[in-house]
This record gives sequence, C-alpha cells and structure tokens, in this order.
Amino acid sequence: MTTFNIVGTGNMAKAIGGILADGGSPVSYVPKNQVGVTVLDGDVVVLAVPYPAVASVVSAYADQLDGKVVVDITNPLNFETFDSLVVAPGSSAAAEIQAKLPNSRVVKAFNTTFAATLVTKKVGSAQTTVLIAGDDSTAKQTLAAAVTAGGVAAIDAGSLLRAHELEAIGFLQLTLGVSEKVGWAGGFAVVA
Repeated sequence: MTTFNIVGTGNMAKAIGGILADGGSPVSYVPKNQVGVTVLDGDVVVLAVPYPAVASVVSAYADQLDGKVVVDITNPLNFETFDSLVVAPGSSAAAEIQAKLPNSRVVKAFNTTFAATLVTKKVGSAQTTVLIAGDDSTAKQTLAAAVTAGGVAAIDAGSLLRAHELEAIGFLQLTLGVSEKVGWAGGFAVVA
C-alpha cells in the first residue's frame, strides 16, 4: 500500500487526504508549524501549501524528498492581483520544484480541482477528474491508482511540460471562482 505525507492542513490538504484515505492509503499530515520537524516517511509527499510556501518546504525537506514522488498542487498566480502567473513564460511551478529536487519524481496534480469537488467527488453531475502530469510514468500510475481507488477519475495529461497548461487551467478556474462566475463547488469537468 502506498503511504502519503501531506504537507499542509487546509481545505485542499484535507480533501486530497480524504480521497486517498477512502481508497485505503495511509495518510499523515504535516501542519505549518511542524514543517522541517516532522519526518516525511511516506512514499509520496503532497505539497498542499500555497505556491509562496513551496520554497521553504522544499528547502526544509530537500534531503528527505530524495527518491520520493512529490506532488505539486499549486497554482503559481499573483495572489495580490489575480491577473497573472508568477513563473517564467513557458515554465511551471512543478518544473521549478523538479529543478530543485533532481532526485525526486515530481508530478503536477489536483491544481485543476476545487476542494469541494474532491470532497463530493463530483463537478456538477460528472465525476471529479484529477489531471496528472509528470516525467515518471510509475509515479503518475502510483498517484492515479490511489486517486481512482478513492473514487475519483484520473487522467495522465502527459509529461511535466504539460504542467504549464494545467497551471493555466487552474489559474483560469481560480479567477472565475474569485470573481464569482463559478462556484467553489463547480469548475471544469472532464467527460471522457
């Protein structure tokens, strides 16, 4: 059974943890005040923190993340203006994390879903789908298996290069949510 550490305890952390636990995966959480103190003993580490907090988490755990699957859920947008992404054009937060953790297998996932759609496992009448991008096929399959066991769909969205597009989708969905054009229990659905 794949074990998970989730760094963070907010709505997304709890929603992701609920999906994983529903599928039978052991899950433990690292609260903000325990970052760098709590040992990461899981096979997979989910970075369920806001993008600005990622650098400090990666710095605190760089050695412990070697060899692990690291899941980046962030949307690197300008939270002051909500009008742009703050990564270099053509890049992604996930690519930046992979560059800092060359011995980890970074995947992008969960950034195109809202917490409420993970909890209900529905977007409207469609099943919630987690899009997963990464360069390591085994890492993506491991996460997809845990997610589908928890009752939501998963689609391999391609290489880590696709994280750029996933972050653009996440950015659009968040700006629509903040401007109240879509509800936090809504969003984009994938019908396959």
